[in-house]
Amino acid sequence: MAGPILNAVKPLVGLIPEIKQPKEGEVQFRDRILWTAVALFIFLVCCQIPLFGILSSESADPFYWLRVIMASNRGTLMELGISPIVTSSMIMQLLAGAKFIVFDNNDKDDQKLFNSAQKLFGVIFTIGQAVVYVISGMYGAPSELGFGVCLLIVIQLVIAGIIVLLLDELLQKGYGLGSGISLFIATNICETILWKSISPTTINSGNGTEFEGALVALFHLLATRSDKVRALRIAFYRTHLPNVTSLIATVVVFAVVIYFQGFRITVPIQNKRGEKNGYPIKLFYTSNIPIILQSALVSNLYFISQTLHSRFSTNFIVRLLGDWRVNEYTGGQSIPVGGLCYYLSPPTSFRHIAADPLHTVIYIVFMLGSCALFSRYWIHLSNSAPEDVARQLKEQELTIAGARPHQTKARLSRYIYTAAAFGGLCIGALSVFADFLGAIGSGTGILLAVTIIYQYYETIAKEQEKNGFSLLDW
Repeated sequence: MAGPILNAVKPLVGLIPEIKQPKEGEVQFRDRILWTAVALFIFLVCCQIPLFGILSSESADPFYWLRVIMASNRGTLMELGISPIVTSSMIMQLLAGAKFIVFDNNDKDDQKLFNSAQKLFGVIFTIGQAVVYVISGMYGAPSELGFGVCLLIVIQLVIAGIIVLLLDELLQKGYGLGSGISLFIATNICETILWKSISPTTINSGNGTEFEGALVALFHLLATRSDKVRALRIAFYRTHLPNVTSLIATVVVFAVVIYFQGFRITVPIQNKRGEKNGYPIKLFYTSNIPIILQSALVSNLYFISQTLHSRFSTNFIVRLLGDWRVNEYTGGQSIPVGGLCYYLSPPTSFRHIAADPLHTVIYIVFMLGSCALFSRYWIHLSNSAPEDVARQLKEQELTIAGARPHQTKARLSRYIYTAAAFGGLCIGALSVFADFLGAIGSGTGILLAVTIIYQYYETIAKEQEKNGFSLLDW
């Protein structure tokens, strides 16, 4: 039975638009691929439509380092990206885990009410974040914009946020493949990697005209410089723009993560007739959820810190949270140089690691610890804990081979808790590894992209096996 908080918001839930749940088998696989493509197209179009009424979006960007992961685009309708959805989801799940929000996970009505409440809080967070963006002066001083324009900008951001919510719900309810959040993150990251590899944009940084794209720059430098060894050195190791070493590191990280995706243990199960099968438990048991939650936590911390620093830069408490300075190599964006935000940000190079080992140690401990904790905690919030899996097996009249029915939970606990904690630890370690190598798009971004693409590969493979359908049949 739903608790007092869910019952209190129940009258408001009906105000939020909802996607109707399709019947079993109603949406064919081809239609799901089509709806997925449509959702992605809408998202990409919104990423290119500038906000109407803004004076400027050239000021320091609090989300500069996390826009790729949050699937947002500065100065456009997708300014907020998936940040409000992920933040509201994280807070709601944490409140449910702490029993502040009470509901029966096995009751479909309670589940529906909780999901609707989560959407409602997503809209509330969208409104709140949009208002803070405008008040903080990200689009120009509110006094210069005027109340009408400020309200118009907020309305645009809120409508775009609701569109993202509905697109995510459209895919998750079975009309498409996967979830909107995962699809938008992977697309944004892949777009960034591709652009930084082949971008034709030219930049003059004092060493002559160079191309932004790492591969384009490599061929251009070899073709125009007489000293080929120096040209190769610049192409592979330049620090102010994407380089070939970073591109190679990105490919290496992709390969390593795909390799780890294959790690799993299969628990033998059987039905009453003695027919045996296997229940796979992956090393990445909670998939990319730990890194998404960790990214949402850090992105909100960065936003709060940089907003406060822009107004109260001399305040001791504000500087303790984060001290920010403009970096010429990041297009005039601010980077943390002190305080908590600095120690939670990845080291930028091996030279940086050697110069400040304490920063490196704190960052590694934070990444590994937070990912392991989020992963370990998430299984209880996503109905994938040992007791949940044991109940599902019991409902299907399945038992673990060689174990009595009452021993199922204990046997599963041995594997699931280990996979959740150690898998989260490995995800954090891979992200750190990618950051240290200097992979394009950040270690977290690469990890998210690979895990999401692999999930889509598995989903499509299962559908093809189930329905005997091939993409080549189109």
